[in-house]
Amino acid sequence: MNINGNGMTGKAPVLVVVQLTGGNDFMNTLVPYTSGLYYDSRKTVRITEDRVLTINDELGFHPSAGPLKEMFDTGDVAVVQGIGYEDSNRSHFRAMDIMHTAEPLKISTEGWLARAIKQLDPEGKNVLTGVSFGRGLPRAMAAPGVRVTSVGDLDSYGLMTSVEVQEQRAEELNIFRRFYTPAIGSGATMNYLQQTGDDVLAGIGQLQTVAGKYESTVEYADNAIAKSLRDVARTHIAGLGTRIFYVQHAGYDHHAVEMPAHEKLLDELSCALRDFMDDLREHNASEEVVVYVFTEFGRRVQDNGSGTDHGSGGGAFIIGDQVEGGLYAEYPSLDPTTFANGEDLAHTIDFRGVYATLLEQWMGVDSVDIVNGKYEQLQPFGGA
Repeated sequence: MNINGNGMTGKAPVLVVVQLTGGNDFMNTLVPYTSGLYYDSRKTVRITEDRVLTINDELGFHPSAGPLKEMFDTGDVAVVQGIGYEDSNRSHFRAMDIMHTAEPLKISTEGWLARAIKQLDPEGKNVLTGVSFGRGLPRAMAAPGVRVTSVGDLDSYGLMTSVEVQEQRAEELNIFRRFYTPAIGSGATMNYLQQTGDDVLAGIGQLQTVAGKYESTVEYADNAIAKSLRDVARTHIAGLGTRIFYVQHAGYDHHAVEMPAHEKLLDELSCALRDFMDDLREHNASEEVVVYVFTEFGRRVQDNGSGTDHGSGGGAFIIGDQVEGGLYAEYPSLDPTTFANGEDLAHTIDFRGVYATLLEQWMGVDSVDIVNGKYEQLQPFGGA
């Protein structure tokens, strides 16, 4: 168990979580290109065999995920297949909430990463231990008494006046309030905001200096996920003590016109991840970083003519120099008799086991209280 993170540099391990919002179509991300059932079920929303970036005689990446495939080939990407849980929820809000709190059976007021931050910084000494880039504070990072920092992007914050920063903070908290009050109630939501509201952007003074100190030869693309990961790189390279970063890439709810939309998103994501890792390596800051890319659920096996509807049996990626790349868990069975709800891919590994893997083997954090039990773990870091 790698409880100290990176033994090569001695630097504290860092986890970057990338949320693919909307339910990424795992079947079209890692394509079962030799399966007749795949092509029978996907009459229009499918990747033909001649376009697949093959990794073995059964599976291959979407053609727009070329940079991700290249990182896989060099051994830096672990593909976790068939992530899910029993009786998977198809509601975007509830399914993402489950992923954020690691609690499928009841509504929780504590995010899984917030619980990890509590262990990493029990006295809340550093408001930059956990940093989220993007609009709104994710539930995964929120828990009463846990101090985190949430910002839109570094470039705009660096130019803001103190009044504008205060206004932005109010907007961030208002987004959180509107989004989560219907789920956990106004009492729990306000309790969280009252205890931690002043901390959500408390680290902004330190972050405002980051952009001006950063230089890199890596040219990121001009899109949201690339900008967010560039902000993560700049903050990590600045050495401000952040242990957990969170970014989001939206738009994966493809009920219609999936083919061009999914292609664009996977291209953005793959290129951003490649550039991020290249940037860290240029600054000798990659060995201590692991990236976890997840989504709230997979899509249905059968397309709906133009897109795909909410399903289960999704997938995730664990990326980093210290990762032993390859395929982990099992690709969900394409035998219709095994389908969940008669039409979804069944999960093959519980998502809480993947969290436990990251928390214990990489971050050195006890996972039992965070994921509420013990679950089968993977071994992407070469553990026994």
